[in-house]
Amino acid sequence: MTNNKDDEQVLVVKSDIIFGNGKWQGLKTDNLDYYVDLIKKNYEFRRRGDVEEDSTFQQIIPYVIFNFKEKYFLYKYLPKTTEKRLVDTYQLGFGGHINPIDGQEGNILEVGMMREWFEEVDFKGNILEKKLIGILKDDSMSVEKVHIGLVYNFIGDSPNIFVKETEKMEGRLVDLKDIGKHIEGNSGIWVKIVYNEYLRKLTK
Repeated sequence: MTNNKDDEQVLVVKSDIIFGNGKWQGLKTDNLDYYVDLIKKNYEFRRRGDVEEDSTFQQIIPYVIFNFKEKYFLYKYLPKTTEKRLVDTYQLGFGGHINPIDGQEGNILEVGMMREWFEEVDFKGNILEKKLIGILKDDSMSVEKVHIGLVYNFIGDSPNIFVKETEKMEGRLVDLKDIGKHIEGNSGIWVKIVYNEYLRKLTK
C-alpha cells in the first residue's frame, strides 16, 4: 500500500449501479444479500484522491462493531491521532477501505474487513458470530456522500479486546444502556445512525 493516501487504490462501485433500485438514508436492513452480490459483481478500484469528492462513485467501507454479552466496544480518539477532527470523539465501529491486496483470495469484502480488524484491535478470544446487520448511507456531510458502510456485528466469547494504537485512541467495553450518553455531541454521524437504528432497538 502506498504511503500517500491519495494514491491508495480503493474499492468503489458506481453510484448509479448501487442505487439502481432507489437511494436510501440511514441503515438499510432489507435485501442485504442483493447489495453484497451487486458490489461483488460491479466493483472496481480507483485512486482514492480521484474519488474523495466524486459522488458518481461510492467507496465501500466494512464497518465492524463488537460485543461481548451486553457490552459493546467503544473507543475514543486521543490528541495524538493524525485526524485532528476526530479528537475526543467516540466511535463504535472499526473500518477502512478495501484494497487490491484483499482480492487475492477468497471473498474480497470479508478479507478486507478482517484485515482492518486485525490492524485495529487485539482480541484475545473467538468470534462466535459475524453478521451483516445493514448497509449504511448518509448524505448529510461531504465525506459521507462518497462512502457506503457495510455494518457488521461481531459477537465474541471474551471481554479481552484492546486497540492497538494506544497512543492515538483508547477503548473499553461499555454497557449497551450507557452508550448513548457517550456518543452525544461531536461523535460521527455513522456512530449515531448505528446506535439509533440498531443498538437502541436491542434495549427494547
